[in-house]
Amino acid sequence: MDWLDALQHLRAASLPGVLVTVAEVRGHAPREAGAKMVVGADTTWDSVGGGNLEATVVERARAMLASGASVPETMVFPLHEHATVQHGRQCCGGVVSVLLEPQRARPAVAVFGLGHVGHELARVLSRLPLHLHLVDSREGRLEPDRLAGVVDGPAQVHVHRSPAPEAVLAALPPGTHVLVMSHDHAEDLVLCDAALRRDDLGSVGLIGSAAKWARFRVRLQEEGHAADVVDRIACPIGLPGVAGKEPAVIAISVAADLLPKLAAPGRPAH
Repeated sequence: MDWLDALQHLRAASLPGVLVTVAEVRGHAPREAGAKMVVGADTTWDSVGGGNLEATVVERARAMLASGASVPETMVFPLHEHATVQHGRQCCGGVVSVLLEPQRARPAVAVFGLGHVGHELARVLSRLPLHLHLVDSREGRLEPDRLAGVVDGPAQVHVHRSPAPEAVLAALPPGTHVLVMSHDHAEDLVLCDAALRRDDLGSVGLIGSAAKWARFRVRLQEEGHAADVVDRIACPIGLPGVAGKEPAVIAISVAADLLPKLAAPGRPAH
């Protein structure tokens, strides 16, 4: 695939990469200004000229990926026999400036339950650049007309109509932030159990009162989950102190509480 397809591939797979562009060429060089390549953790696509130039760029791009860098960098390469090199000489005679632009992996959020609060939350989250998984076991909750205000934002929306939402949860990408707010407490409990059987999710939140969470804690420990594992689940969810029980108020509170987690590097929360 070419560099543009590679960027789309990385975005769809929620993987980071670095877009490399030949920004300026003076004199002779292997590639013209505007040539691009994409560097992933294990693969590269397209070329900015091969040789020492490209090998050094790939090495630096992977160091940027490893450190979680988010600021673009410029590298300048003199292409003559006296230039200092690490990976072999290129004697074209010109000078090449290369721009390296980190492309962050899009975070992923899964909302289980598209009731009043879930629907409002989906509308808010759809305005962010992320993968948004919407899951419901009921008929009619994920119909196109109901999601008209959700699928037209920058988020990539993935709709899952499933009578067994716990199976959807088990298949979510690592690092996904999970929000459980189904119509049924029994389904919520099953989803919490399924979430705790994974150790690679970004975060897990459960809508409900302190009394509901007290009952769930007992039941989840009865299912064999240690107390510290159960503590991975946040309940209640949302910003403390936000008053109001209207669905939109709850949704905004939950989304605001989630924002710092979305901005952080994609590591599971333990």
